[in-house]
Amino acid sequence: MRFLSGREKEEALYYLKEAEKVAKESTCLRSKCGSVIIKGGQIIGRGYNSPPKNQKTARCTKGDLPEDFKSDKACCVHAEQRAVMNALRGNPDKLPGSRLYFIRLDMNDNILKAGKPYCTICSKMALDADISEFVLWHEEGIAVYDTDEYNRLSFAYSE
Repeated sequence: MRFLSGREKEEALYYLKEAEKVAKESTCLRSKCGSVIIKGGQIIGRGYNSPPKNQKTARCTKGDLPEDFKSDKACCVHAEQRAVMNALRGNPDKLPGSRLYFIRLDMNDNILKAGKPYCTICSKMALDADISEFVLWHEEGIAVYDTDEYNRLSFAYSE
C-alpha cells in the first residue's frame, strides 16, 4: 500500500467524487457505497450497493445472524461487485490492469473514511477480474493497494 500525492492524488480525488455520486444511488438502509473502475482515464464500470435486482425490498440481516455465520452478512450486492459486473457487460477487455475506487457515505451522504481492507468477497472478485489496484480513502490519505495485497489484508482482518 502506498499513499498518493501530487497529480496522482488529485486524479484519485476526482474518481472518488465520481464514486460518491454513484453511492448516492444506493437504496441500502444501513450504508451507501459506490465504486468506479478506471482504465486509461476512462470509467469502465460503476456500481452501488443495493438489494439484488428485482428485489423491491430487502431486510438487512447483519445484526440478526449468529456471530459464527460463515458468509456475507449484508442483504445487498456490494458496490464493487456491481462495478465489476457493469464493466464486464460494457468493457470486458479493459478490466485487466484497471483500478477500482471505493467510497462509503453515511446516511446524510457525507463521505466516511475507510478502515482497513476487510471484504474478501470483493477482493476475490477483483482478483478474478484482473483488476490491478484498489483505492480507499483513509484518515491518513488516499491509499492504493495492489489487489493481491488487498486480498491478503482482507483475509487477515479481524474486528
